[in-house]
Amino acid sequence: MKVTVAEIPKWHGFLTPVLRALAEGRSRARADLIEAALDIAEVDEEQRKVRIRSGGSQAKGRVGWAISHLIAAQALERPEGALYKITVEGVALLDRHPERMAQAELREVPAYRAHQKAIKAARRDGATVVAPEAVDDTEEDPQDMIDAAIDRIEAEAGATLLARLRESHPDFFEEAVVKLLLGMGYGGAEQRGRRIGGSGDGGVDGVIDQDALGLEQIYVQAKRYAESNRIGRETIQAFIGALHGFGASRGVFITTSTFTQHAREYAASIPTRIVLIDGKRLVSLMIKYRVGVQVKQSYDVVDIDEDFFE
Repeated sequence: MKVTVAEIPKWHGFLTPVLRALAEGRSRARADLIEAALDIAEVDEEQRKVRIRSGGSQAKGRVGWAISHLIAAQALERPEGALYKITVEGVALLDRHPERMAQAELREVPAYRAHQKAIKAARRDGATVVAPEAVDDTEEDPQDMIDAAIDRIEAEAGATLLARLRESHPDFFEEAVVKLLLGMGYGGAEQRGRRIGGSGDGGVDGVIDQDALGLEQIYVQAKRYAESNRIGRETIQAFIGALHGFGASRGVFITTSTFTQHAREYAASIPTRIVLIDGKRLVSLMIKYRVGVQVKQSYDVVDIDEDFFE
């Protein structure tokens, strides 16, 4: 039975599939080996489409870490550079664990225990570079751990950002919303967008020109509300009326709070194209497009360039 996207095996869940993919004794290129292991583990197409933050396949990345651990255990070898082949130790491991293997089983292998000790010794000595085959002694995929840590950092930044927006002046919030839409690429190369809120605004707070002459426009409504003040259907209806007054057929309604279910259903049922963006999605977009936030620090995550060895 195939697993769901949420149940993509961890890296150690691919240890046995990798060995099985090489069980016949022939050598495989890395890409071929990864695909074969995914097939054996019955990872379906939808699961293979799941991406990590860097854009790579989560499932393929986990197979890659399984390969690294198996090399550290001397269960795999690379007799021809970019090609992988199972070793005598690998055959023995597969014989002992033909269905499933955990990291605990790898620790039965002397070579794997030795490389774990080498990692710990290098860290104690403050070394910044360890042996190429050295991989972390953890049940988690390191890339998953990095992504989870970034998610926590962004969640904290998002909560602070939303609080600051709710505390800001309405004029500032309207300007921020226009800057976000321009940052997302709306307004064309000339960045044609402006705030028009205030008395006599006709019920809209901003407008984005989609072409140089302003023939195509998107109108914006921005509501700086507390979390408990949800946007209902009546407010959306009033915005629709304002759009009709401008002869517009598209609009974006952005709030720091949320929308009721009736409001969402109404917006989805009418011919006028209305996009509703609540507080959670608002800060997510601001972080993604770097509006109101700045990059504090960047890290490079390296991987082997397989083309280099071909």
